[in-house]
Amino acid sequence: MKKKFALMLAVSMAVGTVLTGCGDAAGKAADTQANEAESAQAEDAAQDAETGAAESTDAAAETDDAGTDGTAAADGAESSVDTGLVYAVEAGSAGEAAAQDNGLQTNVVASQADALMEVAAGTSDAAIIDLLMAGAMIGEGTSYPGLTHTTELTTEEYGVGCRKGSDLASYINAVFGESYADGSMKETAAAYGVQEALVEQAEAEFTASAEDSDVAYIQEKGSLIVGITEFEPMDYQDESGEWVGFDADMARLTAEKLGVEAQFVVIDWDNKIMELESKNIDVVWNGMTLTAETTSAMECTNAYCNNAQVIVVPAE
Repeated sequence: MKKKFALMLAVSMAVGTVLTGCGDAAGKAADTQANEAESAQAEDAAQDAETGAAESTDAAAETDDAGTDGTAAADGAESSVDTGLVYAVEAGSAGEAAAQDNGLQTNVVASQADALMEVAAGTSDAAIIDLLMAGAMIGEGTSYPGLTHTTELTTEEYGVGCRKGSDLASYINAVFGESYADGSMKETAAAYGVQEALVEQAEAEFTASAEDSDVAYIQEKGSLIVGITEFEPMDYQDESGEWVGFDADMARLTAEKLGVEAQFVVIDWDNKIMELESKNIDVVWNGMTLTAETTSAMECTNAYCNNAQVIVVPAE
């Protein structure tokens, strides 16, 4: 604006001089002033162009830096998982799915406990297991003091699996809500060291199926058959051979409220859906990750625990 004003002022002065008859000298003076104003405007424009170019260069440099940082972050995420190792994983588990998602070489075994044994024996380089199991089974004062866990590959939630369409899931949700409200669920979680992973439970009302009720079927036969694997701290045997753990205790509580006895059956985890559908078991209650596969094939309860899949390696 200042530049235009200077030019207009110069031109105005030149015109005014001519109109008042001041002659050629005045005209030349006006021309000189106008030329000086135009020159000043050109210089300012050049400075503005240089400033703009410098700002563009800075912006480009910042963009390049951001791109470098983004690449570094991506490279860091990729480099956190060593694709040259062989990972022991439980068949049909969330750990196996995590390994597949990351393109890892696997040694598929029957259980997560077997996966830890593979690493301890040196027959696998690493294992992928549940964080809650890692907390109970590896490190100082545990069964595997020479193992440690590193990268968390996933975050997830546990739920209980029932037959598709079963009203047992609704019944268990009601037990969850009641036991969370009276504090007994939290006490049980604390006894097995999983209290920090516990998911808050809302009050829930049991809705029985009008036909083909699983709850009625279980009460008639007098037993709740619980499909499990050896999975401390959720389901495992104590020194006397009794099944204990957070999941085992909650399953036993549910059986008591149903007025039946809880029976624990070790299953092939990869066949858990088939075991349910054939009625060999009534429920899968064993730190089961809620995935698209499980929720589409089973009637699942509300989530009750948070978890993650972690890599376990020998401690250095």
